[in-house]
Amino acid sequence: MSIAIYPGSFDPVTTGHLDIIKRAAAQFDRLIVCVMVNSEKRGLFPHEDRVRFLRTVTANLPNVEVDASPMLLADYARTRNATCVVKGLRALSDFEKEFQMALINRKLNPGLETMFLSARQNYTYLSSSITKELASYHVPLKGFVPAEILEEVQRRMEQELAH
Repeated sequence: MSIAIYPGSFDPVTTGHLDIIKRAAAQFDRLIVCVMVNSEKRGLFPHEDRVRFLRTVTANLPNVEVDASPMLLADYARTRNATCVVKGLRALSDFEKEFQMALINRKLNPGLETMFLSARQNYTYLSSSITKELASYHVPLKGFVPAEILEEVQRRMEQELAH
């Protein structure tokens, strides 16, 4: 059974993330979407909400599981018997950091490969950070976050970012 992990902060999950999830799920027997800790980012949504949002938007994907972990990705992958990490790339600038992380993960867990999926052209501009910035200006987030969570995400982001 092929098991892959799609890690991220997903703060919040965007339509670009969901596109990568769907495409990766088609390539593996099981895809674990894992909310991870990123020491470089200060999160807006608690991990529990990010997991709930992801479970809502992936409910129709039977081979997708959503989890959260504070572990190092290479160690987490070992505990889940995953052999591949899926990373979405929007631009060349994403590749440099993700390539470095792929090499580190392989050094720490030699059986762990990384698969890079290029973002579809209509998602190359999209990130959670951009979504939060737009919400702070009360821009409607339709098309930026999945429809199933749109209203809650929009409302909560505007409340949080207004302070």
